[in-house]
Amino acid sequence: MARSKEFEENAVLEKAMKLFWEQGYEKTSMNDLVECMGIHRRSLYDTFTDKRTLFLKAMDRFEDRISNRLAAGAKQSNTALEAVEFVFDFMINGEEDTPPGCMLVNSAVELGIRDADVDAKAKEAFAKVERLLEEIIAWGQRNGEFTKRHDAKALAEVLHNALTGLRVMARTSVDKAKLRRIAKLSMHILEKAAD
Repeated sequence: MARSKEFEENAVLEKAMKLFWEQGYEKTSMNDLVECMGIHRRSLYDTFTDKRTLFLKAMDRFEDRISNRLAAGAKQSNTALEAVEFVFDFMINGEEDTPPGCMLVNSAVELGIRDADVDAKAKEAFAKVERLLEEIIAWGQRNGEFTKRHDAKALAEVLHNALTGLRVMARTSVDKAKLRRIAKLSMHILEKAAD
């Protein structure tokens, strides 16, 4: 029975995550959560304590999901350039049946300055993406794909900044072709010149 409860909890947490991702923390009411998750209010409190705790768990779930998908996509790439392109494409296009943009970026913008836990989770998630980019860039520098004019960490910080902007723009009606142009130009920073 415990296995069934765990699966059920994960299923309702997934629903809550998508609702928070789409609407944000402030706009999502307890009634919205109860209706979306398909559970009784009492069950929600018994399992997740309160709205804020549920939100923080939803942030963790989102971060795990994105980290795993980015790492897997990078690992399956044949070249470092393919890996960087995968990261940018994933951030622009997202996944089917999910809200546009990024729950972590949305949460940082909405609550980061007012909520130390949200701020810490967002900063750690951003640092994780930067570390992944740094590893990919270092790989590209070792095999001669990318410039060595700047160290991998500095290049990763710049690319992550571009990715964050793209994730914000992906929440709007901006044409994806424009986002892809921005991504392509952002990746020019990696090109080899006369190092």
